[in-house]
Amino acid sequence: MTITQLTYVLAIAEHKNFTKAAEKCFVTQPTLSTQIQKLEEELDILIFDRGKKPIELTEVGRKIVHQARNIVNESDRIQDIVDQQKGFIGGEFRIGIIPTIMPTLLPMFLKAFIKKYPKVKLKIEELTTEDIIQRINDGHLDAAIAATPLENSNIKERVLYFEPFVGYIPEHHRLYKKKTIDVSDLEIEDMLLLEDGHCFRDGVINLCKAFKDQTNENFQLESGSIETLIKLSNEGLGMTLLPYLHTVELNENLNHNLRYFNEPSPAREVSIIYHKSELKMQIIDALHNVISGIIRGAIAFQNVKIISPLAK
Repeated sequence: MTITQLTYVLAIAEHKNFTKAAEKCFVTQPTLSTQIQKLEEELDILIFDRGKKPIELTEVGRKIVHQARNIVNESDRIQDIVDQQKGFIGGEFRIGIIPTIMPTLLPMFLKAFIKKYPKVKLKIEELTTEDIIQRINDGHLDAAIAATPLENSNIKERVLYFEPFVGYIPEHHRLYKKKTIDVSDLEIEDMLLLEDGHCFRDGVINLCKAFKDQTNENFQLESGSIETLIKLSNEGLGMTLLPYLHTVELNENLNHNLRYFNEPSPAREVSIIYHKSELKMQIIDALHNVISGIIRGAIAFQNVKIISPLAK
């Protein structure tokens, strides 16, 4: 039994197809199939049910995949241990970023990070918090940037910054004439929200419910993007809340619709998160230092109240 064979098993389990798995592993399909067959013969079991389309794991195959994932992940850590001992900051680093953070934060730090740490090969994916946690636990991500706290015993969190919520209120809305707004002004029924699956949506709902008994969740409209929420709001379909960094580059013609909260401003906590057994700490430290240094000049808010991103 070899690490290579177990890597092939994981690839087939993920793609449910021998051809796609071979492409992922950069080998020919006959090579991959031969190694899987040798492993099955050695163990005297079938890992895959090849009669199903797509290919499925057998009952024992599911248990083998679970253990194989642990073995392959741990084998990868040997190089991490060496790099850490040498203080080497380089190699591949897989990071996930949630959709409401990716478009604003990534352009702010990526160029500076690459310039300072040219030997690090970042592989960046836009993922929901749920997918991020799953991939960190499965060993498919080294770290992620997400709203916290997540209250997950396997995940460590290092705070990067606090990002206030900002009201976006169109003309003719009941709150438009107010210079600043208070959380008690919010009504869940006239709030435009992101679609289910976005933690910023859950934060907005938690914010509204924290100050009023608002259990009715029959929202007017939901959207997959903050940009669409702004457009819908401009059409007079309701107000919305935006993360502060989304307001920084907002068209000047729309700035008159922004309303800041009375202090303490409701805000989300944004952190770099990683598995408690993560070993690439030198790269996590580098990311934390670069992002914290850049964001310090963009967000000056101090008196904030952190709103949970967890659905309640």
